[in-house]
Amino acid sequence: MLGSYTDFDSNSNQYKWLQGDLARVDRRTKPWILVMIHAPWYNSNLAHKGEGESMRKAMEKILYEARVDVVFAGHVHAYERFTRVYDNKADECGPVHVTIGDGGNREGLAMLFENPSPSISVYREPSFGHGRLRIVNSTHAHWSWHRNNETDAHMSDESVLMRL
Repeated sequence: MLGSYTDFDSNSNQYKWLQGDLARVDRRTKPWILVMIHAPWYNSNLAHKGEGESMRKAMEKILYEARVDVVFAGHVHAYERFTRVYDNKADECGPVHVTIGDGGNREGLAMLFENPSPSISVYREPSFGHGRLRIVNSTHAHWSWHRNNETDAHMSDESVLMRL
């Protein structure tokens, strides 16, 4: 997990570690690259809006050049999935960004999203829930998000992911 609240500039240990770690990935043996961060880089919820922006500006290019497939974030107590994105624009070579900070907490849900929804935001919902990522094979995966507000978990969002 990348630390949102520690140094992340190009001289930091975290930056250098990430750069080196991604450079060593052999996509023939590890076809999928997933990254976890705490504060989301993309977020249309009004809670914590822009909090990950300086980290995004410092580190996003590394993930893009390594062809990271998915970036998972938490922190915002809601669910949101973005299309493949780079530098605030839809980009078929960028990672899918998923904010899944909705597993439960004492503070409650982050209910307010900006309106209208940004074009890069595919699905968003302020509900408690959980996600499932199933790697089907070296080129395809299935992501689903399940709302936990009902007696039975209800699948509210799903996407077939294709590896970069």
